[in-house]
Order: sequence, then structure tokens, then C-alpha cells
Amino acid sequence: MTMPPSFDDILGDDLSPEERERLARVHELLVTAGPPPELSPALERGPTLAMTLGRHPRRIQRRVALLAAALVLVGLVFIGGFIAGNSNVSLAGSHTLKLAGTSQAPEAQASLVIKNADAAGNLPMELSATGLPKLPVHGYYEVFLTRNGRPWAPCGVFIVKGTGSAVSVRLNAPYEVERGDSWVVTKQLPGHHEAGPVVLQPLT
Repeated sequence: MTMPPSFDDILGDDLSPEERERLARVHELLVTAGPPPELSPALERGPTLAMTLGRHPRRIQRRVALLAAALVLVGLVFIGGFIAGNSNVSLAGSHTLKLAGTSQAPEAQASLVIKNADAAGNLPMELSATGLPKLPVHGYYEVFLTRNGRPWAPCGVFIVKGTGSAVSVRLNAPYEVERGDSWVVTKQLPGHHEAGPVVLQPLT
């Protein structure tokens, strides 16, 4: 077995007596203390993420919660932007379409609520309108689904008892609505079976 070098071998002869005595005392203390204890395997691997996070668990949890809330907000903003940029009645869910009077009924205005489709694919709707003039006997108003900007399929009829009276009527669209479709209200006079003049159209 190789013996460790002696104190004199390490220091040599070029030290003053005072310096040699001071270092000798330090050497004796180190020999008495012995070698340092070995590190455990966990300490040899160094600090872990769990050890670091464990110092401030509440702060970390708060930051994680804030990050999750920010991600949810970004997602909602993205969805809202998508809906705003693709606002048409083919989107799923309840949708309210604002209608304004044409030259045929300049004082008229209405809102058409298109509700969730039922199991059969029908779209229940409710129209609330004001400002429409009363029509002659056997005259009525008709709600049309429009496609490519023209009345395409009827969705229900109603009458107005007095000029300017408020009216609310439930309707139904038993059709598969496509992107870009919308609705208008027409004036149907006696003896005319085709779609009549448009009195309410989507507000632009």
C-alpha cells in the first residue's frame, strides 16, 4: 500500500518557523476530522425539477393556472374570430339574424332567431317584426330561405293585423342549410304564387 506523503514532504524547507507552525496545526485538524462523507446517489445526480418546484408549490400552481387561463382565452378569441369571419346560418347552434326593411317597407325591422337543429335536422325559428304594413285580404308575408342571393325555399307564412303592429311567429326550415344561405321576408299578394317583393332583408 502506498503511504501518503508526510507533512514535511508537502511543505518543503522554504517556510518561516511561524508559517510552518500554523500550517502544522491546520494539518493536524484535517487529519483528525478525517475524509468527508460520501455523497448519496440522489445528491450525486444533482437537483431535479421536482426538488426545484417543491420550494414554491403555490407560486408554481398559480403560474400554471394563469397559463391555462391564457390558453383558454386565446382559444376563445380564435373561435370568436372564426365565427365573426364566417357568420352565416349554416353554423351550428342558435343564431340571430337582424333584418331591415326595404323600399317596400322602409319602416320595418325584424330579428329571426334560428335555433339548434332537432334530431330530424329541422331548424326551428322565431321571427319578431314591427313596421310592416297590413296587406289586402288574402295577402300575407312569407319567410324564404335564400341561396345565391335569391329566395329558394319557403319556411312559413304570417299576416299582420294592423299596419305597424308587432308580430311574433314560429317557423321551421326543413332544409339542409349551406354556407352563405340566409333569409328574407317577402310580400305575397293575392293571385301571385311566386316569391313576391322582398320587404325584409339581412341587415348589412
